[in-house]
Amino acid sequence: MRLILTKRHPLQRWLQLMVPVAAIIVTLILAAIPILVAGGDLKLSYITLFKGALGTRYNILETFVKACPLILTGLAVAFAFRAKFWNIGAEGQLMAGAIVAAVIGINAPEGTSAAVLIPIILIAGFIAGGAWAFLAAFLKMRLKIDDVVTTLLLNYVMFHFMGFLLFGPMQQVGSSWPKSAGIIDAAHLPILLVRSRFHLGVLLAVAMVFVIWFINAKTVLGYEIKAVGVNPTASYFGGINNTKVIFLTALISGGLAGLAGVTELCAIHFHLLMDISPGYGYSGISIAMLGRLHPVGVALSAFFFSIIIVGAQSMSRMTGVPVYIAEVIQGMALIVMLVALLLTEYRIKVVRD
Repeated sequence: MRLILTKRHPLQRWLQLMVPVAAIIVTLILAAIPILVAGGDLKLSYITLFKGALGTRYNILETFVKACPLILTGLAVAFAFRAKFWNIGAEGQLMAGAIVAAVIGINAPEGTSAAVLIPIILIAGFIAGGAWAFLAAFLKMRLKIDDVVTTLLLNYVMFHFMGFLLFGPMQQVGSSWPKSAGIIDAAHLPILLVRSRFHLGVLLAVAMVFVIWFINAKTVLGYEIKAVGVNPTASYFGGINNTKVIFLTALISGGLAGLAGVTELCAIHFHLLMDISPGYGYSGISIAMLGRLHPVGVALSAFFFSIIIVGAQSMSRMTGVPVYIAEVIQGMALIVMLVALLLTEYRIKVVRD
């Protein structure tokens, strides 16, 4: 007996839109298992989870703040995946953006205007993240080295490079912790709403959603990226320069992740730290898949992940369920979504030999 996969007819549009919703519902149902195993009251756990993320004005704004880097890393992964450039390196690209932002923010002359300094930091962080992704694209296109391996390993290279900086030349004077000096006030991203941490980076992340949608849907580059992703051989004979498309895709993808590092550094931490990211780059992979690689879908799935991350802290305080349950739920969401995509594309048949 063996299983074979046969291609399904394409689902209707509304059914395709319901797939991520169904995946989220199934994920929440499956998440009941680890919550119960951890000894939590299921009803109370889910109530506190969502109340902790959406119950008050402050909590809602905190959920938006947490969604900011998730949107940017999710967009980075989704944009690259459309060209079949498997960018698993958003975490390292985020760190690259944060490092450059810290260097500029710490060393900028006192008295520099925020109107001048913040755009410089954003552009520099974008270029740093893009350059780190470009390295993987270069290895893929020139030396035929697998991009999954290179982008993943480059995360560790950047992590240890950051460790070298924070235990060495960038370590704050007089501190025994791996922490840089603080950036100057002019490098801080403005807080937009009082009594909250809702900062300019959140609006920037939302703006990037529309920018990436516009590139994908309305530009020649978006068309070429899709063509290269669907069939690189056909796109090559159709006159598309595949190498140029992959390089541009890597630059934009890495740049988005670099912006995530800038927003975390300049709006949340104000110092470069070893734990500047708790894994936002890796979460971006799950977010991109759950959002079906569409920018709006990515934004919505990032907000869902943010609800889980923020709400898990309240759930842990009220029920004793470990806060790490949020990471379990994120992993479940990715697995459920991959299974859902498989079942929407293929039928599984049991064949008896």
